[in-house]
Amino acid sequence: MIIPEDHDVAIKVRGVVNAFGDQVVHDGIDLDVKRGEIIGVVGGSGTGKSVLMRSIIGLQKPQAGEIEVFGQDMLGEEAETDPDALDIRRRWGVLFQGGALFSTLTVAENIQVPLREFYPGLDPALRDEIASYKVTLVSLPVEAGPKYPAELSGGMRKRAGLARALALDPALLFLDEPTAGLDPIGAAAFDTLILKLRDTLGLTVFLITHDLDSLYAICDRVAVLADKKIVAVGSIDELMKLDQPWIQEYFNGPRGRAAIDTSRRSGQEQA
Repeated sequence: MIIPEDHDVAIKVRGVVNAFGDQVVHDGIDLDVKRGEIIGVVGGSGTGKSVLMRSIIGLQKPQAGEIEVFGQDMLGEEAETDPDALDIRRRWGVLFQGGALFSTLTVAENIQVPLREFYPGLDPALRDEIASYKVTLVSLPVEAGPKYPAELSGGMRKRAGLARALALDPALLFLDEPTAGLDPIGAAAFDTLILKLRDTLGLTVFLITHDLDSLYAICDRVAVLADKKIVAVGSIDELMKLDQPWIQEYFNGPRGRAAIDTSRRSGQEQA
């Protein structure tokens, strides 16, 4: 793995250890996420993909290691009160599994939650305008704004959660299984949306997924979690050349071969 130059790195993880009691989930994780890329994070059940994301965004305190986001230390003793670290937190958005919307708030009100938290003095009319723009940005109909999450389909709830993640115009977007539970057409449309947003807004995207179609369709690189570490990072073609049992089983299994065929057909149609 080639480590990019620091100015090209959005996220730097070094030697991170996560444990719950006697159960060690991560034992010295190293990972660099390049600015402007979509990186997929894969691994078997229980390998701690979501735990890694939560460590980066400050919801899980590692037992050891270092994490930097845009060059800023996020784990030091003063990180929780350092104005520079707080400013970094405004520069990322998070879409949790299922959307994690507040059920008692409308879509527009959900989108406004980060605005109220970080900019409490913002004019209400401007908050409404921003929420309306974010609804449109994620290709939701304008009438979705005043609706409650229970009134939306699963795919629309995912997009509403994405709109909230984009509320503060982040530079970094975290997505945790964004296409889980969607039908193939809906999942493909969501992938296309993420790719479009990355290219239009210049986002760096950290994507946790088990969806092989998503990995082939939109990821620049893939990081593989196994044996409590990141065992490989690279393009899918690079990973498939490695003699690592889980990687071979994952990418060369029936679903992996089906995803390859789908990717090839898509490439031929675009050509």
